[in-house]
Amino acid sequence: MVVMSVWRALTKPFRYAALAAGALPVLAFPAANLEFLAWFGLVPGLLIMRAAPSLREAAVRGWWFGAGFILAGHYWLTPNIGPGLLLVAIVLGALWIPVAVSTWLLLGPPAGEAAGGASAARAGAALLVVLTGGRPVIRALGAAAVAVAVAAGPVAFALTPPPHPTRFLTVALVQPGIDPGPDASQLLSAGLASHHPGLIVWGESSVDRDIARSPGLRAQLTALSAADHAQILADQDTVIGGKKSKTAVLLGPHGIVATYTKTRLVPFGEYIPFRQQLGWLTRISRAAPVNMVPGPGAKTMRITAPGGHQLPIGVLICFESAFPDMSRVDARHGAQLIVYQTSDSTFQRSWAPAQHASLGAVRAAETGRPVVQAALTGDSVAFDAQGRLLARLTTSQRGVLIVRLGLAPATALTPFDRIGEVVPWTAIGIALLSVLALIYLSGSRGRGEIQLDVNPRPVTSVSTLSTSTDREAGHGPTGQGEGSVSSSQ
Repeated sequence: MVVMSVWRALTKPFRYAALAAGALPVLAFPAANLEFLAWFGLVPGLLIMRAAPSLREAAVRGWWFGAGFILAGHYWLTPNIGPGLLLVAIVLGALWIPVAVSTWLLLGPPAGEAAGGASAARAGAALLVVLTGGRPVIRALGAAAVAVAVAAGPVAFALTPPPHPTRFLTVALVQPGIDPGPDASQLLSAGLASHHPGLIVWGESSVDRDIARSPGLRAQLTALSAADHAQILADQDTVIGGKKSKTAVLLGPHGIVATYTKTRLVPFGEYIPFRQQLGWLTRISRAAPVNMVPGPGAKTMRITAPGGHQLPIGVLICFESAFPDMSRVDARHGAQLIVYQTSDSTFQRSWAPAQHASLGAVRAAETGRPVVQAALTGDSVAFDAQGRLLARLTTSQRGVLIVRLGLAPATALTPFDRIGEVVPWTAIGIALLSVLALIYLSGSRGRGEIQLDVNPRPVTSVSTLSTSTDREAGHGPTGQGEGSVSSSQ
């Protein structure tokens, strides 16, 4: 029975169509960069959900759509976690079930109506209303929503004045490339004093030893900092008591100034959730052999810029660029610059480095802070406080990227810094309330009674075939059988 149920679930073509539709929006991301798809990339999937014959089937199609999105967007994880990617897709794909349910309940066609049309991803639901809404007033409201959604971003960007920097900071991002050797970052950083950097940033795992426990290495790095007249932000894999963690280390001419331990670890790459049950993945993939230890949370460091000025910066590592709440915490704590350290060496010749680097632009626009990312093998990037690209080193390059950044006051806060992710949570709340309201109204209609004005006297049979013409022709009612309904009173 279970096998047959699974077989039936896997032989429904519309589910595979939903899986393929989930991959379409990924093409709008780097490195495909088909940005125009962002406006309508969700539409095929929404229409497939809307056309489902039942609410349950719509939910299943939404699940398959979400799984397709994860599989296509993170295909480059396959060498590292193997079948674990399928598990991630199944779990995270379920997040699309509420979207599918809302689409089916709010926009689902009446019985017998065919689904059709197209919309835009950014204004997807609104344009879907335009194309599938029944009454003209509904279509008009949908069209207005589309216009607002399309114009909101460009208008807001045009009307928002650029931040006025209170000071400038020159940052050197060191990218030694693939297989650089343990001292490559040091060699590239030598002689940077002529560029007057205020901070030198190395990539993730740029140091192969624990700096605090390696006096010789620490002496080399402090001497390099003194020669370059700038502090160095290095990164190491720290092992204490057999437990491993990722740590950013800020060094100056006199030693270690501050550290930050990575908080958000990569599932399967740096730890395996439910290791007791899923530990077998290490035998067939490059999943984490041991679980790393996360840090206590986001924190700011204070660097000493040229002239002796103390500048607060937010330091985050690799995967943490995907989390807007962490950069927001740093901004609210006064950070004037957000710094990311990453490696991405495992994902060369894939879309991963470009996708990863693009997250910095979003974090910059959200927080109103310039963002830099130093990668061992690329992409190393710098964005201004509005998220505009200033400089870049791709995976095919090696060297030092030097960029001059304008810093806004530490007290300057964007609306996102102040209120956080209120817009998406409000949208989720409205969708859930709409679903609950529709379910309640549907239940109320189902409980209603239908009253007919009929002869109250009991009858034994009612013919569904007899007509007045039949009676006039002398035909009596048919006996009980085909075309008759018997009713006992």
